[in-house]
Amino acid sequence: MIGRLRGILAMKQPPWLVVDVNGVGYELEAPMSTFYDLPDVGREVALFTHYAQKEDSVSLYGFLREGERRLFRDVQKVSGIGAKIALAVLSGVSVDEFARLVQGGDVTALTRIPGIGKKTAERMVVELRDRAADFGGGASAGLQAAGVDPLADAVTALQQLGYKPVEAARMAREAAAPGDEAAAIIRKALQSALR
Repeated sequence: MIGRLRGILAMKQPPWLVVDVNGVGYELEAPMSTFYDLPDVGREVALFTHYAQKEDSVSLYGFLREGERRLFRDVQKVSGIGAKIALAVLSGVSVDEFARLVQGGDVTALTRIPGIGKKTAERMVVELRDRAADFGGGASAGLQAAGVDPLADAVTALQQLGYKPVEAARMAREAAAPGDEAAAIIRKALQSALR
């Protein structure tokens, strides 16, 4: 199993990134909470990883902080939640904020995360409340996206997080300001969706 990678950040295009480790490029999927704090392409990066193997696919997920990886794993233990929703959780709220929402039983706020309905949010609160205090986490900062069209990159990333194409486009357009990078647009769109 691959638990950690350290190498050169070769590409970052939400939700995908490639880390070159001694000439081998590892493609990882990462939540926006990780993307916000990634260094520029060409710089060294160290990521905690989660390796997932299914019958028809193998996936590698990357996280800058151990708390993010732990939350990613714990959220998937809730019935009906897979990797896609776990990534959406980490992309929509910080680990600390998620822990606060679960401990406070804030089902309404949890349902604003794409892919989480009322019943799933209620299961999350019940099944994760006892562990929420142990999540520990990190705040988000900024990201320099690698794409040419930040608005299009933001729309694509929002779709990868579970939003429908029309909704993702609307969210990105409303959040975009002149000169914004894709990560800034995505962050504002997700924050707006949680209100």
